[in-house]
Amino acid sequence: MMQPLVIYNTLSRTKETFEPLHSPNVGLYVCGPTVYGDPHLGHARPAITFDLLFRYLRFIGYKVRYVRNITDVGHLENDADEGEDKIAKKARLEQLEPMEIAQYYTLRYHKAMEALNTLPPSIEPLASGHIIEQIELAKEIFDKGFAYESEGSLYFDVEKYNKEYHYGRLSGRNIDELLENTRQLEGQHEKRKSVDFALWKKASPDHIMKWPSPWSRGFPGWHLECSAMSTKYLGEEFDIHGGGMDLIFPHHECEIAQNTAAQGKSSVKYWMHNNMITINGQKMGKSLGNFINLEEFFSGENPMLEKAYSPMVIRFFILQSHYRSPVDFGNEALQASEKGLKRLLEANGFIDKLPVGQTSSYDVKLLRQKCFDAMNDDLNSPILIAHLFEGARLIHAVKDKKEQITQEDKQELRSLFDDFLFDILGIKDETEDAGGQYEAFSKAIDILLDIRLEAKQRKDWATSDKIRDELTALGFVIKDTKDGVEWTFL
Repeated sequence: MMQPLVIYNTLSRTKETFEPLHSPNVGLYVCGPTVYGDPHLGHARPAITFDLLFRYLRFIGYKVRYVRNITDVGHLENDADEGEDKIAKKARLEQLEPMEIAQYYTLRYHKAMEALNTLPPSIEPLASGHIIEQIELAKEIFDKGFAYESEGSLYFDVEKYNKEYHYGRLSGRNIDELLENTRQLEGQHEKRKSVDFALWKKASPDHIMKWPSPWSRGFPGWHLECSAMSTKYLGEEFDIHGGGMDLIFPHHECEIAQNTAAQGKSSVKYWMHNNMITINGQKMGKSLGNFINLEEFFSGENPMLEKAYSPMVIRFFILQSHYRSPVDFGNEALQASEKGLKRLLEANGFIDKLPVGQTSSYDVKLLRQKCFDAMNDDLNSPILIAHLFEGARLIHAVKDKKEQITQEDKQELRSLFDDFLFDILGIKDETEDAGGQYEAFSKAIDILLDIRLEAKQRKDWATSDKIRDELTALGFVIKDTKDGVEWTFL
């Protein structure tokens, strides 16, 4: 009997059995990128984490509507509602329209996500395309008495909200300490409390992106877009909201407050957060200037990289850590992931050629159960990968006639790798992408090894050794077995 799926709910700080509100339908909302720069490893982590969740939920039979937004307006440089809009600033510096910046980097993000083999979301709404919905939500919050207008801007009244509800329950922040922090922030004199946050900001005359509203010509606050778009496409209540841990406060805390203020209840049943990618223990991010673009990983063109790493190596590297654990960047770790992935793919390539017997010395069905158990335990991808390595060990043992399996178990092994390595973990064999080129390359090596075999049969050891030595020097591993010659490329 398969154990139920349990996931860690940031809201309750415990693992909970996943029970969707309207099974078999599942609503999943994930905070996407602010598109003002190239995607980096920090963007890859949530994309891969929630791609894993999306893939697994679909695999076990749920019908998932996956919504991931694109932030193209309203995200200011400072979370305290000060500074320039990040996209508008980039547009000003490059003398382009903000939508040119947003379009360019959105396409770059999509290209990188496709390389990482993340499935596209069901819906990918733009913040700028939902200004009307954001104004309507802000009006509703204002009409309920949880917002105030000040000099053309609209702010959420956190202190008033906290008297009726609980502000800080997701992040665990102490509201009294937050309210005591009444220091004046640059440009924030219009707030009653520094903890209050903008629902709508009046634009300065030189601000590029602005829209008419009941309060002023301006733009929505950053937090408002996710509240408006998630409920528009998933309903007033939906199953899962995901994002990076850095969004717990203030972004997700503010989302909860906005939704609760507007409709009298929170919208999200399960909050899921992935941990950060770090470099020397510091969060990787554009604002910190310590990031490596994904394109640089793929090309190797960054001084922090010893070599290029393929998209599947990056994906495997991220999946080798549990999504709630931090991942510290390092060339050694990436190279270890590269070797591990190569080992799994090589083992997968041997499955269809394995000899079969009348009995099995290994319980393959039990291995499949262990794989499901790992995924059902809060998407424990590192444990799942460990079980796949056990499968790889079995494949090599059967190939070397140290273990034996029946035809039925051989088919079970094939299904196991197809299901867990490819469908669920989302790994693809990048050699297959080379298509005819790889096939021609493989056949050329086979021809050389046939010539070597003929030389050995003629006792022409000089030619035989020369072919072996030259291939070895190029990075090939040649292994003579009683069943023939095997080769791999390091």
